[in-house]
Amino acid sequence: MSETTWSDVDSYLCDRLLGSNPELDAALASSREAGLPPIAVAPNQGKLLDVLLRATGARSVLEIGTLGAYSTIWMAAALPDDGRVVTLEFADKHADVAQANLEHAGVADKVEIRRGPALDSLRQLIAEWAGPFDFVFIDADKENTRPYFELSLELARPGTVIFVDNVVRNGSLVGDSEDPQVLGMREFVDYASSEPRVEITAVQTVGSKGYDGFAIAYVKG
Repeated sequence: MSETTWSDVDSYLCDRLLGSNPELDAALASSREAGLPPIAVAPNQGKLLDVLLRATGARSVLEIGTLGAYSTIWMAAALPDDGRVVTLEFADKHADVAQANLEHAGVADKVEIRRGPALDSLRQLIAEWAGPFDFVFIDADKENTRPYFELSLELARPGTVIFVDNVVRNGSLVGDSEDPQVLGMREFVDYASSEPRVEITAVQTVGSKGYDGFAIAYVKG
């Protein structure tokens, strides 16, 4: 099947199951107008995050990779009134757009954006004893996925769910690719496969964002 079919099916499902959301649509539009890369999660994946948070009763979320806060808004809206999202963003421009989008969506009071290299922010959160987080969403530079995952475990608890996006890399996860992003994902998969503290699986996906996939882990202890 063609990518056109994948996108058409995504549109069909999103139209019928999700409907429209002015705040989320506005976040995408403002991100596009500001020149941010069009790499936010698809609407149905945003809704998947929403459903996972509600199903697990999550109250606290750690997000690695804010971009324009599209996924952040999905997650913040799914949390109870006293819930919190700590989201990490390297680029000041992205963080500025994200902050404006959060305020427009009415969820800024639930969200803290931490600026700077995510590895530094994660170490600072650990030093502050800022965890545990109930849910972690990793969607940043792929080269550092393994250390992001590893440090996230220090901010987790038994029962925490960790969702890692863009694992399959258009199928390049297998084969001869030397792309640093692909190599980063292979390193993550190799690490996670032998990490005794988690149960983990990964799923391939197709849709409006092309061919990719995600991994989802449950922290045992």
